[in-house]
Amino acid sequence: MPNPILSRRQIVLLLSLVPLSKPQAQGLSAADASAGLRAALERGAESAVRLLGRPDGFLGNPKVRIPLPGALQDLAELLRRMGQGGRVDALETAMNRAAEQATPEARNLLLQAIRTMTIDDARRILTGGDTAATNFFSERTRTPLSTRFLPIVTRATERVELAQRYNDVAGRAARLGLLRPQEANLQQYVTDRALDGIYLTIGEEERKIRQDPVATGSQILQRVFGGLR
Repeated sequence: MPNPILSRRQIVLLLSLVPLSKPQAQGLSAADASAGLRAALERGAESAVRLLGRPDGFLGNPKVRIPLPGALQDLAELLRRMGQGGRVDALETAMNRAAEQATPEARNLLLQAIRTMTIDDARRILTGGDTAATNFFSERTRTPLSTRFLPIVTRATERVELAQRYNDVAGRAARLGLLRPQEANLQQYVTDRALDGIYLTIGEEERKIRQDPVATGSQILQRVFGGLR
């Protein structure tokens, strides 16, 4: 039987089971406990979408910039030596622009995941490691987000000739066992890397909240997560 959706009272109960070292975390109201946990999740989700779903969100960020698939690296180097580096640059730019265009689609699904949080979800988030909330998002949203992202990525890259040529060659290579399946289709590769970038960015925000909730400027985050440190 699936876990029931988490109530405010149940969140407080879970908080009471976690060792609290800060006195201000004691006596949290149901409303505060519920608001604090959800605020942390929403902050991470909104931050990732805002940072990545804009021009140069991926292309200008070395942490999440999507490189050419490994199978294309040698060909790219050859093309550059032949004076066709512009084609390579156009493809890599299109890949990252595609990820930037698709990212806003993540917002609603991430927020929906928060609304359907269960008792077990909250327990893992509260007592897990620095990226427990990020793992929660990935488990709940990666598959549906991949479905939403793929058509957007496809439209953004299909105009680049090199993308189609890569798919033709890579598809045959994968069928022969010469290429990893996840690199056989450029659009799926970009979609997967875009999602990796989103979860990486959510994870960075989560670590900030857990390690220094005071720096968030949010009193409710300070009360809830300050007591868990």
